[in-house]
Amino acid sequence: MTTAWSRRALLATGGGAALALGLPTAATASDSASRPAASPSAEAAEAADEFAALRAKWRDLYLGTGFSPTAEPFKSKLADLGTQASGYLSTMAPARGSLWPDLVYLDPEPDTDTESFNFSANMNTGYNRLRTMAEAYAQPGTGVTGDTGLRDAVVTGLDHLYADVFNESTTRYGNWWNWQIGAPQALMDTCVLLHDALSETQKANYCAAVDTFLPDSAVGSYTGTSTGANRVDLCRGMILRGIVGASTAKIARAVAALSPVFPYVTTGDGFYPDGSFVQHTSIPYIGGYGAVLNDGLGRLFALLRGSTWEITDPGSRQFLDTIDAAIAPFIYDGLMMDNVSGRGITRVGSSDHTRAHGVMASIVLLGMGAGPEENARWRAMVKGWLQRDYYAPALKAGSLSLVNTARLQSLLDDATVTASPEPSAHRVFHNMDRVTHRRRGWGAGLSMASERIAHYEFGNGENKRGWHTGAGWLQWWGDGTGLDQYSDAYWPTVDPYRLPGTTVSRKRLADGQGGAWANPTPDTAWVGGTGDGEFGTTGQHLQGLASTMHARKSWFWLDDCVVCLGSGITSADGAGVETVVDNRFLGADGTQRLLLDGVAQPTTQGWTTTRTTTWAHLDRHAGYVFPGGTGLHALREERTGAWKDINDGGTGTANTRRYLTLWQDHGTDPADSSYAYILLPGASSKRTADRARDTGWLQILANDARRSGIRVPSLGFTGVNFWAAGTAGKVTASAPVCVQIHEKRDGTATICVSDPSRTVTGLTLTWRRPVKSVLSKADSVSGVRTGSSVTVTYGDLSGSRGATHTVRVRVR
Repeated sequence: MTTAWSRRALLATGGGAALALGLPTAATASDSASRPAASPSAEAAEAADEFAALRAKWRDLYLGTGFSPTAEPFKSKLADLGTQASGYLSTMAPARGSLWPDLVYLDPEPDTDTESFNFSANMNTGYNRLRTMAEAYAQPGTGVTGDTGLRDAVVTGLDHLYADVFNESTTRYGNWWNWQIGAPQALMDTCVLLHDALSETQKANYCAAVDTFLPDSAVGSYTGTSTGANRVDLCRGMILRGIVGASTAKIARAVAALSPVFPYVTTGDGFYPDGSFVQHTSIPYIGGYGAVLNDGLGRLFALLRGSTWEITDPGSRQFLDTIDAAIAPFIYDGLMMDNVSGRGITRVGSSDHTRAHGVMASIVLLGMGAGPEENARWRAMVKGWLQRDYYAPALKAGSLSLVNTARLQSLLDDATVTASPEPSAHRVFHNMDRVTHRRRGWGAGLSMASERIAHYEFGNGENKRGWHTGAGWLQWWGDGTGLDQYSDAYWPTVDPYRLPGTTVSRKRLADGQGGAWANPTPDTAWVGGTGDGEFGTTGQHLQGLASTMHARKSWFWLDDCVVCLGSGITSADGAGVETVVDNRFLGADGTQRLLLDGVAQPTTQGWTTTRTTTWAHLDRHAGYVFPGGTGLHALREERTGAWKDINDGGTGTANTRRYLTLWQDHGTDPADSSYAYILLPGASSKRTADRARDTGWLQILANDARRSGIRVPSLGFTGVNFWAAGTAGKVTASAPVCVQIHEKRDGTATICVSDPSRTVTGLTLTWRRPVKSVLSKADSVSGVRTGSSVTVTYGDLSGSRGATHTVRVRVR
């Protein structure tokens, strides 16, 4: 293959430009180990062999192994890779300030403000294109495999970027990430793939450039941008730089710098003991940075295993525990819940499904280095996700890398692995204000905000209208239905003021309200919940974003439903306040039937009504019951929006989708308004009507600004959010806590208590129910008195960060 320009002429031009600008044309690596000695000793030769082995292992980890390039889906993926690389080659036109005409990185006013971000991103994208070309050269079956013209073009591109921008004399501008993580990773990956085609001088130059922007000091302290997933990415770049430049010191430094990532944290970025993962101080991020951390560590564990630099930190064992504790609870039938994916939910071409695909492959990779029991359990779990995802199967997704495709295809083909079903479990992530609930046939996730966790994340022009994703946003999916609910152009078309489950002021907000990276948090502290692993009780003292609106929201998570209560809803914004019962995505042409009290409603777009309703049912979605009836608003509408409306990097193509919205209007500037409804995911119209007729099934014990609670006698369930000390039904609490009591058929009961506000220094809890004895109790319990009622005395709960304290008793 020939190119449209002369490599020799380019090198002459690039070198001349570098000299004219005072840029170097060659450099010495930052440590003496970067250059091989003329007569290596036996020890040096052994080290060289180890570096070669690590390069070979990274090639396998990056390119994949064990697949046939002539079998699908690999054949098509390889062909697409070749086409993409050929396209990059044909349009590559090195010039001062760019390597491709559409990727100008020469910043006329270089600094670190957002105006310079695109220029630094273009530099990074240039390196990524070169890496893609190198991969197409190295992979079999691409149509350009082993093509020397393509290889030489990549090398020329590397030299041009080094001479023109990414070198020791350039001052960093734009986004730090492109210089410290993005470009170094792509550059070093490419150097591994084309190692034998690079001279010692070229490798030394590139390593010196990486050392300039990714020095040892970048991992010198665990703070700022060098924490969590970012720290893993920094270490990956440094380790690959050590391998390419044959520097034992660089690898050792990076491996040592991974140690702060492993321990659980109690503040800031990282994994918490309850499974929470936070990045950027206040953003739940298991589906974004957490996935990056998971993938990065998985690769580094595999790369260094058996080498001089094998990761042996005892804390790495603890990291493996996060698969079950933190990651698996947020993957449902092959999708990663949006409520832990930050601003990434607004990126065109990405969805809750595509975000899960790479995570699943990382879990399989991590399992190879875990114990046999864990490996078997994780493989069964991932296989279940793969088999149940009918909407966007991972192995048919164009976004899944070839190496991850190979890894997941091998698992799917492994007849010795039996797929696991979705588990039934309730989880409270009190350190990131998230809850997951799974029962047979459905699953749900709840997103809240507090003084600790932001309303939403806005930055890099992404997620401009995610304002209310922390206002009690309730996602749910049914068995075999709804996997497209938040995937198919949902975010550019959904009404951002009417996310399902939220209570919001209709006050108009500016795009990016609060400012870039502000991560605005409310002043409220009482946010959290408790549960026994089967059922759950959750509460949120909600303060609206840039609003005077306050509300107390409660969710009681049961076997076939979620009971939703709201109280104390007040506002003085001069705008209406609404609680969105649900806002179901119906696709591009959906006309699913809506019943209101058993009467079918029109399916025409633009139809709307307001009427007193006791139950509603949306065909193939869910049932809704309103105890005592409520003034329900319903609307069918087509909504049109573009990804660029919510993300500066999105496309301007218009998307039109249909929605069915149900909401309760609390009026303009309400004072102490309330609501109550039951959500029955996947329920039939008959089951919904039956639940509405059974007026004794649910007892609402209280629903005001001081406490919100229910009792379901048939389930032995009582749940109360005490916003202040008080009594609800047969339960009295001396402090503002969350309480759940679950009586079992075996004559036992579990009492669960948490302190969401993290202010309770002492608590007396009384349940007026005869109790025989105490079977077990949390360490925080200082005393239990049984008899005709039970009184439990707790010590200081404020330091437990909202965790659950459990007492098990035997009832009479």
